[in-house]
Formats: sequence, C-alpha cells, structure tokens
Amino acid sequence: MAVKRSPADVLAVFEALSRQHPNADTELHYRNAFELLAATILSAQSTDTRVNLVTPALFARFPDAAALAVADVAVVEDLVKSTGFFRQKTRALIGTAQAVVERHGGEVPRAMDALVQLPGVGRKTANVVLGHALGVPGLAVDRHVLRVANRIGLAKSDDPERVEQQLTGALASLWWTR
Repeated sequence: MAVKRSPADVLAVFEALSRQHPNADTELHYRNAFELLAATILSAQSTDTRVNLVTPALFARFPDAAALAVADVAVVEDLVKSTGFFRQKTRALIGTAQAVVERHGGEVPRAMDALVQLPGVGRKTANVVLGHALGVPGLAVDRHVLRVANRIGLAKSDDPERVEQQLTGALASLWWTR
C-alpha cells in the first residue's frame, strides 16, 4: 500500500524533526566504519549505553576486521557477554570480520547489497553504517520508526523494508538530494 501522505507532508515531518533534533547522530561510539558495524551488531536487543561500555575493550583487543576475523570465540564472548545474546553476536562479529577481510580486502563495503550479505547485518544495520560512517544516504527503520511512521500516516506497512522504501521514496527528490 502506498504512503498516505504526500511527499511534501513527509518532508515537513522530517524538517520538523531536524529542527527539534539538530545534528542528530548515533549514540554509539566509533572511530571508523568497522567499529560502527561491530557496535551496531552488538546493539541488537541491547542499549547503546551498554554497547559503549563493552566496545572499548573489544576494539582495544581487536582493532580491525583482520584481528577480529581470527579471534578466539571464548575471548569475544567474554567481552560482549553483557550485551545479551552473546553467542549469536560473537558468531556474527567474527563471521562479519572474516567476510570483510576475505571479500572486501578488510574494508567495510559501501553498498547495501554487499553489507546485508555479511553475517548479522540486515538493512537497519547497513543503513546505520552507510549513513553515519560512510556518508551514503539511508534510512534505518527500527520498530520505533515503523510504528511512528504508520501511526502518523507517513507509511503503511508492518514490514521495515517496505516502510523504508515508502519513506525514502517520498523523500527521494525533496530531501536526499539536497
């Protein structure tokens, strides 16, 4: 189903949010795209505050994809345990690091299609990394964005990818190209 409101309506909401929250950015602490990718993977079902407590030790021990790709599973699990779902997150972190090294020469890819093929990386995580660390426009749709966009009539879907398409489609010529 199509967006209920016009592109101008959607733009007005985004502009109001931009005025209310100028220079909005992620709360996750990172120094490069790989650190943001890892932190965003850890943020699933956790708080940014908790992730920010864990990542300094993680990144001190494993400063890049090459180091994390050969990490001992038990060591990583111990470092990330307090973020919850630590076994799954450890598999995703190490698998992503291995894929970044093997398929992308150690550099985080700058394309959505390549990012979502990494273990533990969905569109939301990919959009966070693209937008905040790599300067590629994107819109991360989490459950809050999905609910609010539906509630105020900016989108109509229960599928985050569809809501992302509806919002970015409405904004394509008005906001992303500024």
